[in-house]
Order: sequence, then C-alpha cells, then structure tokens
Amino acid sequence: MIESFPGRPAHLIWGNLKEYPGPNEAGLQWSREWVAEFLWVSKFWLGPFIPLICVYHPDTTKLVLKSSGINDEGLKFQREMTGLFPKVSRGWLGPFLPMLFVYHPETTKIVLKSSEPKSRNAYRLIEPWIGTGLLVANGGKWKRNRRLLTPAFHFDVLKSYQLIMNKTSDILLTKLEKYAETGEIFEVFSNISMFTLDTMLQSAFAYEIDCQTTGEHHPYVVAVHELVELVTERFLKPWLHNDLIYLLTPDGRRFKKHCDFVHKVAEDIISKRRKAVKKEAKGYSQKKNLDFLDILLSARDENNQGLTDLEIRNEADTFLFEGHDTTASALSWALYSLAEHPEIQKKLQAEVDEVLQGRDTDEILWDDLPKLQYTTMCLKEAMRLHTPVPFIQRELTEPMELDGHEAPAGTQISVMLYNCHHNPLVWPNSMDYIPERFSPENVEKRDAYAFIPFSAGPRNCIGQQFALHEMKTVLAKIFRRYSLKLDPTHKVEKYETLVMRSQTGIKMKAFRR
Repeated sequence: MIESFPGRPAHLIWGNLKEYPGPNEAGLQWSREWVAEFLWVSKFWLGPFIPLICVYHPDTTKLVLKSSGINDEGLKFQREMTGLFPKVSRGWLGPFLPMLFVYHPETTKIVLKSSEPKSRNAYRLIEPWIGTGLLVANGGKWKRNRRLLTPAFHFDVLKSYQLIMNKTSDILLTKLEKYAETGEIFEVFSNISMFTLDTMLQSAFAYEIDCQTTGEHHPYVVAVHELVELVTERFLKPWLHNDLIYLLTPDGRRFKKHCDFVHKVAEDIISKRRKAVKKEAKGYSQKKNLDFLDILLSARDENNQGLTDLEIRNEADTFLFEGHDTTASALSWALYSLAEHPEIQKKLQAEVDEVLQGRDTDEILWDDLPKLQYTTMCLKEAMRLHTPVPFIQRELTEPMELDGHEAPAGTQISVMLYNCHHNPLVWPNSMDYIPERFSPENVEKRDAYAFIPFSAGPRNCIGQQFALHEMKTVLAKIFRRYSLKLDPTHKVEKYETLVMRSQTGIKMKAFRR
C-alpha cells in the first residue's frame, strides 16, 4: 500500500512539507537530490492525510501521462531528494494528504502511459480560472474535446501562422533595437511574455491589441501572473483548499476578481468572432485559413453536437494560459542560457546565418524550421535545465505498481518534470547547459520519457508543435541580428510556481551584430 513506497519520514502534522525549502534554487537542488535518492518513484506527504506519489523516471512517468511556488532553495531541496530517492518517493502535504513523487523514466512512464485521470485534488484549484478545458477535463469529455480540437493543430493550420510569428517577432526586435542603441539593460520575461501573448492572440484568435507596446502592465498579463502565484500558494496551504474559506480571504477575493477579468477577455473575443461569422455568413465559411477559434466554433462530434459557449470559453482560457505563459517561460530561460554561454550563442548564430545566407530579409520561412537543428538542440536543453512546467498531477483510480511497490487507488501522484530532467541516473552533470545532449545520436540512446517538457502519453500537450515553431522562429530572428549578454550585477533566482519564473527577473543587454 502507500506506506510501501520509499520516502523520508513524515511529521505527524506537517508531513514532509517542513523540509521543503520553497519555490527557489534551494527547492530545485532539493528536488534533484530527492530524485538521486529515490530514482524512480517516491512518496511525499502533504500533511498527515494526503500522500503524493512522485514519478520521475521514463517508465513511471509514461504510465501516468498516458492515462485518461518554489524558490532556488526549494529547487535545491528537490534535487537533493532526487539524489536520495532516484525513482520514487513519498511525502505528506500537511497531516492528511500523502503523495507519491515520480521522477525517473521507468516510473514516469508507468504513470503517463496509464489511463489515470488528472488529480482532482490538485487541478480543482485552477478550475475556477480555466474551467474544464483539455488541461483539466477527464474521461469521455476529455476524449471528445481532444478529438474536436486536434484539427486546430494540423501542420497545414500551423503553417498559416508562420507569417504572424514573423510579424510579432519583428515588433519584439524593434524593442530590442532601442535597447541596443541606448545600451539599456532590459528585463527578459516581461518582454517575451508580451511577445507570446501577442502571437497567441493574433494566431489563434485574429485579435490584435498593443500588448507588446503596453508592456508587462497590460491588465491581462497582470491578471495571469497573479492567478498563477495565487494558485501555487493555495496548493501549498491545505487549510485554504476549502472554497468557502478561501473566498473569505484577501487572496481568495483577488483570485475571483482576476478570474472574472480573464473570462471577460475570452468572452469578448468569442462574441466578436460570432458576430463576424454571422455577418459574413457564406464568405466566412469559405475562409482559406481557419484559426483556433474558427475551429472551436465549427467543431462537431459524431452526434453533430458542437461545443457550448462555456466549453469554448474554457478552451480559449486554457489555450491563452498554456500558449502564453508557459511558452514565455521556456523562451526566457533559453535566452538566459544562451546569454550565459557566448560560445554556444555563436554556434547558434552561425547556423542561422547559414540558413538565411544570400537573403535580404530576416524572415524565417516554414521550410527553414527543420534546418535549425542546433537552435532546436539549444532550446530543448534550456527546457530540460529550467523546465517551464515543473510538475503535473495524476490520481489513481486503481492500484498501480511503481518500483516494486503498490500504490492504492486514490493515491495522489506528482510527476516531477523538473526532477525528471535532473535525475542523475539519466542526466550526468544535470546543472550544466549542454545542447549536444539533444543531438540525434544522443536522443536515440535515451528513453523517450527522460525528457518530457510537454508531458507525454495520450495527454501530452496538444499545442507543442505550435510552441516549438514559435520559439524557433523568434530565437533565429533575435540571434540573426543581435548578441545578448547577461547583466553581471544582477542575480537571477528561480521561483517555481505553475510555471518556472525568476523572482528577481532576468536582465541582459542586446548588442547589434
């Protein structure tokens, strides 16, 4: 049963929560050490009554994923736990919630390949924000909606977005040009976050606002950032999991206010598109390129039933969050690693120069993307090292064997993606930035579940190709024109929420090549 899983001793009241340093570098280090200790799967108690099983090996994450705010100190703690328990470990979230953590390919594979649903306990906290879209839905609803949304990510549809990705990248480059001219130090995440939001709104919804010029003070961005932090804080405080109690707190009231705002943004976008469809009628139905919202509005299942207005809003909110915030994190950390390693940056620039040789434009064409092989390696290594989405949750509906131990039905399992990507059994010198880890020959030698930034199995990220194309496009355009250097006086400190951030920002300078 749950006690048979490996894990550190738990406090009677706090479980294993007290030993976790928090959402910082120490927490990431703790996570890596935990994986080293429990290489495949482990148990973590969220207080006295809620066990969480953590998987971080391809075999165990695969089983889970194929189923239907931590700072630097906290991240260090995670790495330490990974070292102590290399595959799986047990922990308590408070006195009543035990959890198992998995972070080795062998244990993560088992979890992610299974038909187990997303954890109701974990994802319930985000439901008031994004509803029961693909990220949260389970069972028949998830299968139906996944099938209806899949055409939105067909290569022919993605190809039509390439022009927009170049356009929004050029707006970002205009800002970088000003920084290069003045020598001004700029903050990376805020600028990249505006770029990804702009790209998402224009590509998926044909919705243009001036968010790249408005900057990080754009109300939608402020709302999303606060929602992410509020959800993370609430998850780590079991006494706030009760909705009534939470809504009586200042944080609960702020959470509701921001939810209402982002819902209004999505509803306005949907309403305007419905009016356009009705006005243009036949001509609209013959559009050559349908975007994400077009497909949501026109999708029909085998019973000729479309998505309800609420389902469309839920999917729009989910797509805006996942396509904007997580991509911004991945890109920001990629720029950070490349600025930190000028010799790697030069190799990437050489590749981009070769691909664009002889052209009088910096436009990245659809056919250029497969040629950017080293750029892709640099991007994937940054996603491994920094892990934009640090963890995902599952809940067992039936017993599951992990690393020789049986987890009972009802067990909460946390697939620790950050720990997976720093498991010493899989990734030697895991804190080093080495793009060659993702050369074709090295990828072939490695378990497919060793690197899972977009999750894996049937519930993998439906928009991962969109995100990869967007990130490769903007990286190529940036380094075709500029070199980046970190501000040596600024210390970057990680902060692990639903998305990996820097609590101090990422600051650097741009130099014209």
